[in-house]
Amino acid sequence: MSAPHPTVDAPAGTVVGRTEGAIRVFKGLPYALPPVGAARWRPPRPLPRWPDVREAAVFGPAAVQAPSRPGSIYSLYADGPPPMSEDCLTLNIWTPEGASNAAVFVWIHGGALTTGASSEPFFDGAKLAARGIVVVSINYRLGVLGWLAHPGLSAESPYGVSGNYGLLDQIAALGWVQQNAASFGGDPANVTIAGESAGALSVMYLMAAPTARGLFAKAIAQSAYMISTPALKERAFGAPSAEESGTALAAALGAPNMTALRAMDAGVLMEAASAAGYAPWGTIDGKVLPAQLVDVFDRGEQAPVPLLAGFNSGEIRSLRFLAPPVPAARSLYESIIRERYRDQAEAFLALYPSTDMAESILAAPRDALYGWTAERLVRKQTALGQSAFLYFFDHGYPDADDAGLHGFHASEVPYVFGTWDRTSSVWPRIPATQEEWRLSEAMIDYWASFARDGKPVAAGAPAWPVFGQTEAYMAFKGGATPSQHLLPGMYGFHEAVVRRRRETNLAWNWNVGLWAPLT
Repeated sequence: MSAPHPTVDAPAGTVVGRTEGAIRVFKGLPYALPPVGAARWRPPRPLPRWPDVREAAVFGPAAVQAPSRPGSIYSLYADGPPPMSEDCLTLNIWTPEGASNAAVFVWIHGGALTTGASSEPFFDGAKLAARGIVVVSINYRLGVLGWLAHPGLSAESPYGVSGNYGLLDQIAALGWVQQNAASFGGDPANVTIAGESAGALSVMYLMAAPTARGLFAKAIAQSAYMISTPALKERAFGAPSAEESGTALAAALGAPNMTALRAMDAGVLMEAASAAGYAPWGTIDGKVLPAQLVDVFDRGEQAPVPLLAGFNSGEIRSLRFLAPPVPAARSLYESIIRERYRDQAEAFLALYPSTDMAESILAAPRDALYGWTAERLVRKQTALGQSAFLYFFDHGYPDADDAGLHGFHASEVPYVFGTWDRTSSVWPRIPATQEEWRLSEAMIDYWASFARDGKPVAAGAPAWPVFGQTEAYMAFKGGATPSQHLLPGMYGFHEAVVRRRRETNLAWNWNVGLWAPLT
């Protein structure tokens, strides 16, 4: 019989968890010292071995975050704000009983780097762990507390840089996994990093970060977005420098120096920064993030690891703030597109025609943000000689489709975790049917087997071909169906648009279609 309170003596210290069926669960394990007080806006510091036996039955608090906007996609994730604290650098582990040298799957939650937590019920790792892998989920600093760059902070750094504290947290968590995974039955040489949305953005940051090299062996990026990123000290691609943005925020908050900023209550600071329009991003500092993601991947300087990446058909259906209003007439739509895209306008209109403006206006930012990124990732990993797998999640069900949310942003996540009965009360209800169960079982298998050996394989489901020369992908719509040449013309068009934006020093993000800049 399984011990109800399994005990592990790890390098970090002795910990007592809980047994749930055949899975041992350890929650709320700290992986770094709390970044509070004078340690606020500093890299995470190593945690000494804890001297006493630690109970690991409760999730740690989420990173401090401002409330979600009403109607925001992020309000779908949870029924209410989780307990929050600056003492948030914790992780959770699900491991099969008797596991030894098992693959490790590290999940990085999404939320635009502003919200979210590893404790969300539909991130429960038990069903993935039941496939014979160790599942880890992590918290990291969010918002202004995790990503602020400022000249005062750069002056404190031995490297003369600031920002990227949330990314440094993620790197510290991966370092903790390297040191402790074996004690929980995991193989530190076989770690997969995985995330959705901002979690997938984080996966790309980690693939680009030199200090993360060697901490993982594979990567999964669900709905990633390879957009232009602020540089530390120089204006670039139409955006102020990260330090300039930090200086402006401090002035708006009436904080003359870092001492004043550190003295502010964390919750008050977070809400004030959000109200002032502060948006967290990684910072191109030449140290943690050496260059724009597009340049790192173009030069083949990213981590040379197998990759699984994809996106959803209805990404923007739940992110309507990324889509402009529908014009009153087709002629107006076409005239704006021709004005803004010039010689690229006819190619745009062929992909996103005026005959169905409402759908075109949803499809254009979907492809520019998520579709182009997913295909770019698999193309660049293929060029490195790595196995790369592409997917397109086009699955719907009655409650989602009736709400106009077919294949919405993050809708694949409960299928990957097998937690389609653990979503929030406002998430479109997933019916308890054999079709939904089979799809989820297949996706759990694919993700877990990719983490094990770099090949997504599912019992009773089709073989998933590598992207390779045939440009193959897996479509998830009702079931899993292999296909080729996803959305023909999509990738080439957006790659050309981004190339022009890079050449003319313009940003590439959600400024797409009717909102595109004049070029």
